[in-house]
Amino acid sequence: MSARSPGTRHRFRLFGLLVLGTLAGALVGCQRKPPQAAPAVVPTIPVSHPIEREVTDFAEYTGRTDAVESVSVRARVTGELQAMPFGEGTEVRGPKRLGWITLYPGDLLFRIDPEPYRAMVDQAEGQLQLYKAQRVLAGLNYEQNKQAYDVGAGSISQLNLDKANIDSADARIRTAEAALKSARLNLAYTEIRAPISGRVSRYYYTPGNLVSENQTLLTTIVSMEKMYGYFDVEERTFQRLLGGSTGTLSTVIVRMAIEGETGFPHRGKLDFINNQVNPSTGTIALRAVFDNERAKNGMWKLLPGMFVRVRLELGGSYQAALVVDKAIGSDQGLKFVYVVDAENKVQYRRVKTGALQEDGLRVIDPYKPGTDKEPESGVKPTEWVVVGGLPQLRPRLEIKPEQGAMPTATSGGDAPPRRPKKQ
Repeated sequence: MSARSPGTRHRFRLFGLLVLGTLAGALVGCQRKPPQAAPAVVPTIPVSHPIEREVTDFAEYTGRTDAVESVSVRARVTGELQAMPFGEGTEVRGPKRLGWITLYPGDLLFRIDPEPYRAMVDQAEGQLQLYKAQRVLAGLNYEQNKQAYDVGAGSISQLNLDKANIDSADARIRTAEAALKSARLNLAYTEIRAPISGRVSRYYYTPGNLVSENQTLLTTIVSMEKMYGYFDVEERTFQRLLGGSTGTLSTVIVRMAIEGETGFPHRGKLDFINNQVNPSTGTIALRAVFDNERAKNGMWKLLPGMFVRVRLELGGSYQAALVVDKAIGSDQGLKFVYVVDAENKVQYRRVKTGALQEDGLRVIDPYKPGTDKEPESGVKPTEWVVVGGLPQLRPRLEIKPEQGAMPTATSGGDAPPRRPKKQ
C-alpha cells in the first residue's frame, strides 16, 4: 500500500470540515422554535338595547280609491249644443241650498239652444189662457141659466150641461198648467249646471252637435274633498277586527298611502262593510273614507281610481319590544337574533316577530326562559342585541361590542355609537 501524497491529505481535511459544518447547521436548525401565529382579530360589531313602546297590530292590503260623489252629466232635452262656459279639468261649484231655498243653482256647464223650448212655453201659456177664458164663459152661462131656472124659465138639463162645461174647463186648465210647467222645465234644462261640487272632466261634444235627451253623455264630475278607499280583507282578519273593536266600526283607524309616499300619511275611518263574503276569494269588501289634501301646486293628492296601500289597525295598543329589522336572521324558517353576554360573546336567541313599523323596527316577543321542551326565546330590555354584521357571526364568537341607540329608518341608518362599556 503506497503512502498518500500531502495534496491528497489536504483535500481530505477540507472535505471533513465541510461535512462537520453542514451537520452543525442542521442540528442548530432542528433546535429552532416554529414562528407563533398572529392573534385572532376580534371584530367590532354594533349592538343596541331593544326599544320598548306601545304599538298596535295592523294588516296591510292593496286597495283603490273612488270618489264619494260621482255624476255623469247628460242632456235632459234634445237640441243643438251652443256653449260650454267651463274649462276642462277645472273645479266647479254645485248648488247651495238653505232648506228648500236654493241660494245658488250651480255653475253653468252647457247651454242647449233654448228657442224651441221658449216657443213651447209661450204656446203652453196661451193654451192656459184660452182654457181660463172658457172657464169664465162656462161659469157665466151657468149663472144665467140658473136664474132662469129659478123663475121657471129654464130646464134642469141645461143646468146640468152648464155644470159639466164648468168641470170640463177646470180639467183643461189643470192639464194646461201641467203642460206649462213641463215646458218651463224643459226650457230650464237647456242650461245644464253642475249638480255637485268637484272636478269636471273634459267635454265630449263641441258646439254645433245635436245632443239627445237622457242619452248623450256630456262630461263627468267627481267630488274631491273626501275620497273612499276600497279594499278586501280575509275572514280571519275580519273576525279579529270585530273582536278587537271596542266601539263602533267607525272608530277603527285606517291609514293609506299612494305610490311614492313614505309610510301611511293619510288617516281615515272605516265606514262600510259589505253584507257578504266573496265565496271565490274568501274575502269581504271594506271601505274607509279619507280627507283629501292639496299638494303645493294646488292639485288634489288623491284621485279616483288610484291603487293604494292600506294599513288596517287591529285592536288596541300594547307594550312591546322592538329591534331594527336587519338585526333579525332566519334559520330554516325560524327567526333569531344575536345577544351579547357578559363575556362579550354572541348568543343565539330565537324570537317570534310581529309587524314591521314605519320607522323600520319590528315587534319581537318578550323574553321567555327555557324549559325542557322549549329553548329560551325573546330578548330582555337590558340585553344588547347585535344590529349589524350578522353574516360574519356565529354562536360563542367573541366580539368587541360597539354600543349605540337602536337604528331606525328615520335616523338614516345606524345611530351614532357610544363608547363601549367594560363587561
